Amino acid sequence: MYLLGISAWYHDSAAVLLKDGLILAAAQEERFTRIKHDPSFPTNAVAFCLTQAGISADELEAVVFYEKPRKKFKRIWNTFRDFAPRGCTAFMEAIPLWLGDKIHQEEKIREGISLSSQPQSPWRGTVLFSEHHLSHAASAFYPSPFKDAAILTIDGVGEWATTSIAVGKESRIDFQKEIHFPHSLGLLYAAFTTYLGFKVNSGEYKVMGLAPYGRPTYAEKIFESLINLNDDGSFTLNLEYFDFCTGKSMTNRAFDELFEGQPRKSESALSQRDMDIASSIQKVTEDIVCRIGRHVAETTGEGNLALAGGVALNCVANGVLSRSKLFQNIWIQPAAGDAGGALGAAMAAYHLHFGKPREITEKMDAMGGSYLGPSFSNSEIEAELTKLGAQWISLTEDKMLGKTAELLAKGKAVGWSQGRMEFGPRSLGGRSILADPRSPSMQKQLNLKVKYRESFRPFAPSVLNEHANRWFDVEGDSPYMLFVAQVAEQHHKIRKHDGETESGLSALYAERTSVPAVTHVDYSARIQTVHKETNPTFYSLIEKFYQATGCPILVNTSFNIRGEPIVCSTEEAFNCFMGTDLDVLVVGNCLLLKDDQDESLLTDYRHRHQLD
Repeated sequence: MYLLGISAWYHDSAAVLLKDGLILAAAQEERFTRIKHDPSFPTNAVAFCLTQAGISADELEAVVFYEKPRKKFKRIWNTFRDFAPRGCTAFMEAIPLWLGDKIHQEEKIREGISLSSQPQSPWRGTVLFSEHHLSHAASAFYPSPFKDAAILTIDGVGEWATTSIAVGKESRIDFQKEIHFPHSLGLLYAAFTTYLGFKVNSGEYKVMGLAPYGRPTYAEKIFESLINLNDDGSFTLNLEYFDFCTGKSMTNRAFDELFEGQPRKSESALSQRDMDIASSIQKVTEDIVCRIGRHVAETTGEGNLALAGGVALNCVANGVLSRSKLFQNIWIQPAAGDAGGALGAAMAAYHLHFGKPREITEKMDAMGGSYLGPSFSNSEIEAELTKLGAQWISLTEDKMLGKTAELLAKGKAVGWSQGRMEFGPRSLGGRSILADPRSPSMQKQLNLKVKYRESFRPFAPSVLNEHANRWFDVEGDSPYMLFVAQVAEQHHKIRKHDGETESGLSALYAERTSVPAVTHVDYSARIQTVHKETNPTFYSLIEKFYQATGCPILVNTSFNIRGEPIVCSTEEAFNCFMGTDLDVLVVGNCLLLKDDQDESLLTDYRHRHQLD
């Protein structure tokens, strides 16, 4: 049985294909269109999934959409009604769109599947609709290694739910409690994201990355004025300070007055106040997530927790929740946002609609490392490089790994494109930029000369799984970069004292540990544990680097620049290589050095692309 899951028309649209409940292929549309967070129907992602499986659309048992459009429309209609006459302009703009296309999504889905098919022909198969939070919950529970688990979903909003608690038992999911719009932790965080000059559904991780440079001096004010938090973790927002129910902005003048200043303009200099505000909303988020987690543990009695929803991508809060020891095990869907809703929709249909049993592998999850996207053979790579006019050497895999490790040890920044592309927002060693974590200058070099982004943005360490607890205060696995942990004290160079805090960007470049390029100002790091079972090539590269240097860690950041999606194809990898200060590109077994390339092929991404 083939089932195709779809998410679309909000942000991060995606397609996922299951065969008899197993994941065959998954990809976000942005990786094909090169439009970051592309919300359009995932025509290219669907076509990839069908091609990967070698099937036509007519062989699909059903296509499953990740939410219920009519229920979502009812929420939007009721919101406008309840807040009228405020929001009249937004109402007049939104309602025609819904009455035109959005409410008739079954027809739009059929059109999209038809366009994705080869040859193109009208598709008349079955269309099913999941609910938004069911899709998230299913994406968290069904691929997890747990037979039974509590399931927590926290995001902006689906149809009505913004936070939901469920319990998964083998193939069943039973919801126990929900918090409804407009009371939303995701929207609260988004409001601060826009106030700090970043984009909603894009810049939240920048707020999280900025937070350690400040102090949570506004946290008490947030709890006093903006949100009422109950003992069980439920909460309500004070809507006097927000405009997301009635207008195009998230906050209003009362919010500005509360924080004694206008919103920061995008790209303007960051002040200490901005950093303190970021630190405060991050602290509030951590407190609320832990309060909800405690209630989930007490009421469900489950020792395992599965997480999804956009807030589950807040790896700092995840780390705090993990260290609370409320649960024995926590598993987080790597595509926790709306892209993962496509996966959950298909899995919910398979187990709940069609009543199929679940196969559980307790040692490893069902995501296979999340390497579920396109891949290219060495012959395809060489043909593409020839067409592009590139200069490269082709090596055996062992020699390629050895040479790459040698170049990394010499301080070279490497673009790395190997095997199947990752599904979800993180680069996990499939489409990555890699570097030596021991270099004190590497964070600045990569941010300013390769990524073209804010200097405060941290980088993640990819560490051999068996060495993780020697370098970081972490228990268990973190294969998807979704937990933050402290660098182990034995690797500190500047001693951290109890209660000691630093603030401001002046603290950025201190050499705190023996791996400064992946150590944040609070001595934390967003860890990826690398496993031979899921990515043997990437594992072997780090192993060779370890043999050469004694360090079982590499800097790993996404293979893209700010404002662009992660690269997918060989051409995109080469263009990013030539448009940045990357020193080396490794695609398959082909190794390219920047100094060997024709200077006429150099591009300047800073001028060619609109940066957010």
